Amino acid sequence: MTSPMTTPMTTPKNDGFFMPAEFSAHQGTVMIWPVRAGSWPDGGVAGQRAFLNVATAIAQGETVYLLANPEDAPTVEAQIAALPATPHPIELLPIQSNDAWARDTAPTFVVNGDGALRGIDWQFNAWGGDFDGLYLDYDQDDLLASRFANHLGIPCYDAHPFVLEGGAIHSDGEGTVMVTASCLLSQGRNPSMEKLEITAQLQEYLGAEKILWLPRGIFNDETTEHVDNICAFVAPATVVLAWTDDESDPQYPLSKACYDYLATQTDSTNRPLTIHKLPVPKQPIALTEAEIAQFTFAEGELPLVAGERLPASYVNFYITNTSVLVPQFGDVNDAVACQMLEPLFPLHKIVPIAARDILVGGGNIHCITQQIPKGGVGL
Repeated sequence: MTSPMTTPMTTPKNDGFFMPAEFSAHQGTVMIWPVRAGSWPDGGVAGQRAFLNVATAIAQGETVYLLANPEDAPTVEAQIAALPATPHPIELLPIQSNDAWARDTAPTFVVNGDGALRGIDWQFNAWGGDFDGLYLDYDQDDLLASRFANHLGIPCYDAHPFVLEGGAIHSDGEGTVMVTASCLLSQGRNPSMEKLEITAQLQEYLGAEKILWLPRGIFNDETTEHVDNICAFVAPATVVLAWTDDESDPQYPLSKACYDYLATQTDSTNRPLTIHKLPVPKQPIALTEAEIAQFTFAEGELPLVAGERLPASYVNFYITNTSVLVPQFGDVNDAVACQMLEPLFPLHKIVPIAARDILVGGGNIHCITQQIPKGGVGL
């Protein structure tokens, strides 16, 4: 196989690379240790426990690469050492970051038919930059994708200055990619580009033939409504969609708009889509006064408000080689979501994970993980 140092690189599609589905085989998963005081209350203690629970579950079937700021690495290493033994390692890498959303700051990985693996380094601007970004100091987050790829010897495409986060795209691995218009057409992403230009860029870098533009996402999602919180591929031409039958819920018109759109669409091979409605929590999940008191907000970060609805969604699950990790919120629909997902993943174990302590940071299990597909270069 040609060395990654000498392989000519143009664009992924031109080079024969594409983004595989999350349900395809993985070499491993990327995660980042949570410490940012404006995202994680009480120094991140509860969030860190939740992250380790997720990492331990993933390590049952694949390697976890856990990135931590160098100054935090000794503490993290000690906590990893105290965990029960897992079939696959949780490998600590001292790589600097500003926050812990690996889905959005780690590389998006693409493969080709020969099993070669490459990454994509998008520009990251904290979900909106000067327009509506969530924090100002995102320089280390923007550097993280290339640093991680270089560390593992994985060739990486530099897609700058195109702004994109991994949570904003979902691939079926067969030429179809889903996005939300509310996110990708936001003035905080690529305001100088028209929808057709953004579509062409996604097709070129993800090796896709068709982009499905869902209109909206999850209510009050501060990412301007990432697709990975509202809809996900579970198989080719098959999706789950976050749903509520309660017409008084502000989520209802957003989910209905997505359902109505998807019901008229086909995938890149002209197959109609099968849509499974996955309920959102029956009771809205909101921040408490006690949680708010434990945050420390930096300049440029918007303080949170007690009672503010959090973007809780069971669609924000993560598919590993052996399991599907499903967020749980202490709601009656926790079990319903797991039961509905079970027949959709007959070869995987459905693993419920207590996830409120991740949700208070603004995302969930899918947001804190990024899969590394099976490939022949770098690992």
